Amino acid sequence: MRVFIIVGLGNPGNQYENTRHNIGFMLIDKIASESGVFLSQNRFGAQTARTTWEGYDVFLVKPQGYMNLSGDSVQQILNFFKISEQNLIVIFDDLDQSQGAVKTRLGGGHGGHNGIRDILAKTGFEKFYRVKIGIGKPEHKSSTANWVLGKFTSQENEYLEKESFPLAKSRIVDILRQLKKKNIKN
Repeated sequence: MRVFIIVGLGNPGNQYENTRHNIGFMLIDKIASESGVFLSQNRFGAQTARTTWEGYDVFLVKPQGYMNLSGDSVQQILNFFKISEQNLIVIFDDLDQSQGAVKTRLGGGHGGHNGIRDILAKTGFEKFYRVKIGIGKPEHKSSTANWVLGKFTSQENEYLEKESFPLAKSRIVDILRQLKKKNIKN
């Protein structure tokens, strides 16, 4: 069975828990919890767990180098599993989407996101799936760093739990279904 790599981007450390920039980590934690697995540190410089989720063999990843160093772990994992870039799904925050909106895309640029920029640079891959979860924009551009590193409010968390995360998981399952069909044909 072919493994699919699902990476959630974020920053390690308690001070970054529940921040907008860590939305990828949050969704990976949710998938791991629902699958009954615990993420553990390993040689890839990431917290990882391999599990069956929604009937698919997945390797969940939370890179533990800061956001702008995410490509190191991703490259090591892709090399280890010897898989194509299209079997990679990366979940991350998106300033250009409204709060809680979910958008998926195959391929493209980094869109100003440093984690994606590093993955593109380190792997040389471009045609991987992206799951973008909107965090909205701050009122003033000068406060962007504070915004992405700011914590979600209880109302925002509730919306993520009830709306955004279920939608994102559904979209990931749709991607996995498409990938499995492609892998059967190849």
